[in-house]
Parts: sequence; C-alpha cells; structure tokens
Amino acid sequence: MSVTCEAGDLAPQFDLQIDAEKRVSLKDFLGKKLALYFYPKDDTSGCTAEAIAFNAVRKEFDKAGTAILGVSPDSVKSHAKFKAKHGLDLDLAADEGKAMLEAYGVWVEKSMYGRKYMGVERSTFLIGRDGRIVQAWRKVKVPSHAEAVLAAAQKL
Repeated sequence: MSVTCEAGDLAPQFDLQIDAEKRVSLKDFLGKKLALYFYPKDDTSGCTAEAIAFNAVRKEFDKAGTAILGVSPDSVKSHAKFKAKHGLDLDLAADEGKAMLEAYGVWVEKSMYGRKYMGVERSTFLIGRDGRIVQAWRKVKVPSHAEAVLAAAQKL
C-alpha cells in the first residue's frame, strides 16, 4: 500500500539531521510556512538546478514567511559538500533510513530502460502554519518550479 500526502492532510512528523550538530523536525515550523522539497541525489544535474533555483529565491520565501527544507536520502556529509560546491544557503536534511521519504509517499518504484528500482519521486509540499499540507506537487519538472512554489506561498 502506498502512502499519498495531499492538500488538507496533516503533514507527517519528521526529525532528521541537517548537519553534524543540528537536527530539524516538523514542530520547528509550527506557526510558520514550510516549502518542503524532496529530491533524488546531491550534485546531479536536475537536483543541482532545483537547489540553485530554490536558493535564488530564498529571500523572497523569507519575505513570504516561508522556510525551505530540501530532503534526500544522501548523508549529511554529502549535503555539506553539495552546499559548499554550489554556494547554497539552504537547509538540506538527510533521510538515509528513508522513513520520511516513505511517510510522504515519495519513495517509489521507478523504471529506467526497463529496469525497476526504488527512488525518490521529485516532489514538493507547501505546509501551512497549522502543520497541514496546503499544496502538493508530484513528479516535479525543475524549470520554474521554485517560482511556482513561491507564488503559492505568497498567497497564503
């Protein structure tokens, strides 16, 4: 049975490491808005473009009272290298155990060249101040996505 998180649902709780000293959980964002985006792998072309796009509009998200959090199954160490290489000023959480990815229904079966495997479905969830999902984007295409999420956040 696959999990789906949709608008109106309470966002699943999480507690993940974002660097050597710091953890992040959903309750850290209560009373604030959160743009929570899931991506497959640090330093791949699409994931790099997406992170750079969110980073480029980070100040506009701040003005809209919306935090940004990226999540992938990569390690904290991988995230640190990725952020340093591309000058990213975003929090990236490590879900190596994939519990959060599964809770949000983004750890899915994929297929490439006829080979099936499990991976992250590029997805974004805009979570409101009350901890409910306001909008969900599935199977995200990177071009102009960060701007679409920002526009939705600005309307809340």
